[in-house]
Amino acid sequence: MPPWTPLLGAVAAAGLVGACDRPPSVELKEWTAADHDGEKKTDGTARQGARGDAGGAPALVAVTWQNQCAACHGPQGKGDGPQGPMFKAPDLGRADWQAKVKDEEIAATIVNGKGRMPKFDLSEEIVQGLVARVRSFREP
Repeated sequence: MPPWTPLLGAVAAAGLVGACDRPPSVELKEWTAADHDGEKKTDGTARQGARGDAGGAPALVAVTWQNQCAACHGPQGKGDGPQGPMFKAPDLGRADWQAKVKDEEIAATIVNGKGRMPKFDLSEEIVQGLVARVRSFREP
């Protein structure tokens, strides 16, 4: 055991004790789903939700790309993700590929899979966001 381990434990414990030391007059409100999505902020504007309401869809599209697509297609759709060469992921920005494929075909590939690409069970809003992202990779 490293010599600094007991010190680290003592610091962590002190932080926990301090975090729990609340004045008795402070009452904690029970958490509800409204506290997370759609609740009004103190300035009266709506919070951005994680489910696509009030502008949350672009963030979900970005997270979906990162978690489901980038491993093969890479961050910019070049087919250069860590698993891209193994699966021969195409460069989605190539002008010839972009010209020959329709948006509906891109969406169908996302939903149904194709070749070694698996199908993904995603909302229509996320699928359309991914199609737009693929189109944004278009080379001039």
